[in-house]
Amino acid sequence: MKRSSLSPDEFTFKTVSEQKLKSAKAKTNKKKNEILKKKGMHKDPRTTDLRIFGSDYFINYELSWLQFNFRVLAEADNDSNKLLERVKFVAIVCSNLDEFFQKRVGGLKRQLMAGVKDLSVDGMTPSDQLKAVRNDVQNMIEQYRSIYFDTLKPKLAEKGIKIKEYAELTDYQKKVCDRYFQKQIYPIVTPLAVDESHPFPFISNKSLSFAIELKNPRSNETLFARLKVPSNRPRFVQVHRRGSKVILVPLEEILSTKMDQFFPGMEVISAHTFRVTRNASLDRNEEEAEDLLETIEDELRERKFAEIVRLEVDASMPHHVKKYLIKNLNLSWNDVYEMKGTIGLADLMEIATIKGFSRLKSRNWKPVLHPSLRHEVDEEMPSIFQVIKEGDFMVHHPYHSFELSTQRFLEEAANDPNVLAIKQTLYRTSADSPLMHSLMNAAEEGKQIAVLVEIKARFDEERNINWAQKLENYGVHVAYGIPGLKIHTKMTMVVREESDGLRTYCHLGTGNYHPDTAQLYEDFGYFTCDPQITSDVTDLFNLLTGYAPDQEFEKLLVAPKYLRKRMAEYISFETQEAREGRTGRIIAKMNSLEDPLMIQKLYEASQAGVEIDLIVRGVCRLIPGKEGLSENIRVHSVIGRFLEHSRIFYFRHGGEHMYAIGSADLMHRNLDARVETVTPIEPEELKEYLQYIFNLILRDNIQRWTLNADGTWSRVERKKGEDKISTHKVLMSHIKNSLPPIPQQSRK
Repeated sequence: MKRSSLSPDEFTFKTVSEQKLKSAKAKTNKKKNEILKKKGMHKDPRTTDLRIFGSDYFINYELSWLQFNFRVLAEADNDSNKLLERVKFVAIVCSNLDEFFQKRVGGLKRQLMAGVKDLSVDGMTPSDQLKAVRNDVQNMIEQYRSIYFDTLKPKLAEKGIKIKEYAELTDYQKKVCDRYFQKQIYPIVTPLAVDESHPFPFISNKSLSFAIELKNPRSNETLFARLKVPSNRPRFVQVHRRGSKVILVPLEEILSTKMDQFFPGMEVISAHTFRVTRNASLDRNEEEAEDLLETIEDELRERKFAEIVRLEVDASMPHHVKKYLIKNLNLSWNDVYEMKGTIGLADLMEIATIKGFSRLKSRNWKPVLHPSLRHEVDEEMPSIFQVIKEGDFMVHHPYHSFELSTQRFLEEAANDPNVLAIKQTLYRTSADSPLMHSLMNAAEEGKQIAVLVEIKARFDEERNINWAQKLENYGVHVAYGIPGLKIHTKMTMVVREESDGLRTYCHLGTGNYHPDTAQLYEDFGYFTCDPQITSDVTDLFNLLTGYAPDQEFEKLLVAPKYLRKRMAEYISFETQEAREGRTGRIIAKMNSLEDPLMIQKLYEASQAGVEIDLIVRGVCRLIPGKEGLSENIRVHSVIGRFLEHSRIFYFRHGGEHMYAIGSADLMHRNLDARVETVTPIEPEELKEYLQYIFNLILRDNIQRWTLNADGTWSRVERKKGEDKISTHKVLMSHIKNSLPPIPQQSRK
């Protein structure tokens, strides 16, 4: 087998672009490291261990993310999906793009403004990346708009969902529109003039607005005004519904036809929609903050006024009006994306979830009760603590019910008089989370409750701050995490007094304690009272809320101090096994694979002959199947009804067959800048189930994509005569009817 050298003499690792920005923070980083040392979580910076650099070894992060969004878009173009599901995927693509511009493009633009010209690990400058991003985004816009306007919208009309312009309505339907405008819209809309006494107005993030050109007939003067489309009203107004037929009119279409009513005595020359996206990639020096809560609240306020990173405009808008917007919004033409027709198609989610039309939607999935928690009709429901004591078990969401497992665990703990203490980490949850109410009730009952609230969770900061304040009001001990680190681990521990003394029960998961996303995100939750694991969890909570510089863990792999080192050791073990002629095998499932050092380790393993399958939903910077580098690595991605979110790791480890689940992807941020846990799974029946999941995904011929050596992705095609295997459909069917024998596929 041809091998490529990874000698440091031949390849030089160049500083990534982010490091230049960080150099200005040496003082605050020093203070942060002092705090981390006290916590026992100090991490050594990555140095010259990375010996490869450039596009021959790494795919660009931003372009890989866009490739993921193209795979999502392919579901909108997939006519085997139900019609309204296809509309939903268009909405998801557009919502994903919004977040991409806020986080990723926003960060690149800040680097560009800071004068950063250093290369990322794949060999691109911020300027290079922005140009490449723009090309791919333009292509994506053309594709999703063609899919929606040319294919889906006509099909919707055929099936009884018609989206019309005002002029296409009957006289009666126009009257319905007129009444709606007068009663529901006109009173809440505020037109804003722009002149010497009225400065150009603030344009809020992701808001849809009209740029209006007016003429004063008396003075012949041309004026400009802005009118915001109200976001607290439906984007698509229902003007007719009878049986299985509905007529919808976009809200901006109604406003456009009534524009003159906002400017009596003026002539409306033109009125065209535009939409802005603001940067959310702000970087405050939280390490220097005396009050972290106040710092994050300040960041939320600052984000509302952050620089604009994208301007979407109606293509028919006059050129001079576009120039006017660009000037006043402090943008360049490269920030402008022109499109014909409706702007802001993330709002198509309203149509995708329209009431009725069940024939156009996927059949509702109702999660089932895990077998360990089931009981006969005439039997009393078993205590969840008794079930855990009888043996570890693992729930698989959304196939198993979150409400009747994880949520029940908290509710039962809150109400159980024998429970003395509950501790939980909170990264994201719902606006009215029943889990939080259970914790508040438990605190009122006199139990010791501690919650580590991550108030730096992107886009959930405000919600988490509100929950933290509510919890504190009920007497819950609330900690806000560690400066410089996000607490991303998902764990709950319950201490219960029993006849033989205190016993600790734990839930460790791959997903957030969020009852809503648990219906859509694929995740695992592990329930155990294993003394070694529960002791590790107890120690980790104590470390996070106090100081424990010498803390070590028996079983848990904890980031940032241990996880990178242990993962590297596991990969190295497989590498050595292969070099000595024994079988080396790695399978890993995650959301993203980005970390350069982990990728280098996987390349080395492949070169030694280790067979590697990586199941990566989103970003993957590793190049698989490349001769002399990675020909033993295969990368897969599953896109479909549910969002694959779990992280699972398998190492053959000399026949020991090590399995683990956790909250961490193989990304720099997870390994070095977050508190994460990866938990070994040791019960044989649970290991068999995880292998079942791997086998199922690797045989999927409906939802699975594979990454090619040139960085492109291809959907796996079902071979002639081959049974259809769709991961989500198989699991829904099998879990509902109890699982069949494990598919016969070797772990070798």
